Amino acid sequence: MKKPVNNMYTRRKFVSYSAIYTSAAALLYAHNTFAAGLLRSSQQYTVQQVIDLILKEGHLASIAETVDTLKSGSGSTIVTGIVTTMFANVTVIKQAAELGANFIITHEPTFYNHTDDTNWVKDNQVVKQKQALLKKHNITVWRFHDYIHALNPDAVEYGVLKKLKWLPYFKADSPTITIPAITLEQLVKHIKASLGINHLRIIGNSSKPCSRITILPGAAGGKMQMAFAEKDKPDVLIVGELSEWETAEYVRDARLMGSNMALIVLGHIMSEQPGMEYFAEWLKPKLNGVKVTYIKCEDVFTWM
Repeated sequence: MKKPVNNMYTRRKFVSYSAIYTSAAALLYAHNTFAAGLLRSSQQYTVQQVIDLILKEGHLASIAETVDTLKSGSGSTIVTGIVTTMFANVTVIKQAAELGANFIITHEPTFYNHTDDTNWVKDNQVVKQKQALLKKHNITVWRFHDYIHALNPDAVEYGVLKKLKWLPYFKADSPTITIPAITLEQLVKHIKASLGINHLRIIGNSSKPCSRITILPGAAGGKMQMAFAEKDKPDVLIVGELSEWETAEYVRDARLMGSNMALIVLGHIMSEQPGMEYFAEWLKPKLNGVKVTYIKCEDVFTWM
């Protein structure tokens, strides 16, 4: 005689197996979902795709005549890491290689002249050694000069004002801001501490109060520096660098004829590299799975 089926046992067995199958299915789904997420977060980019992304995200129109071109490497290279910096000098190149980064985005020239003409000086051995170093580490260098200044706001100007904690006074359409009044001496101390500058060149009375400031990072040139000084009448004109026979002499004569305007010279590197630091912050969230590192360039000069 056939034994009756233990319905309770059968039901328990069914429930147990169902739970196992359900758990397994859930784990498989979770694994696949996680794997898909990893694939999304580990997206690969070529150098050209990164450049295109920067232009798209920055709403930047193509510039026909630009120095923002590749100085080494190839646009088809798969990016393993990105370094932003002021100059792709030998130290930065070696640090990028140590980080496993093969794409350097630099603000200024790599080969010592504005257009990066490698034949600017015939048989330049330093140029040849640097090219060999870049090739050895398979590093692509792209200059990001014209386009970064075309961002809205200008990322270099924004970066230095951010570093100086002057963003509350920032106006995108003007290099002139008004800060709470302090003496020129206090202003100099604030700039040195904020930007990590050991020495500044100044013209002016250190005890004179100032609040209206025009800041022009980099090498804006004497014509632009004087034009804004004439138009905005700042208490202090802050520049990256200047030709001594231009803006410095203009400020000297202006003071000799009754003006109280002061001048502070930051140096080219120290005035613009906060912009490349800020740009790294801007770029990071726009890329998945690519490490973006800012490398600071130290002041090239030693003060004695």
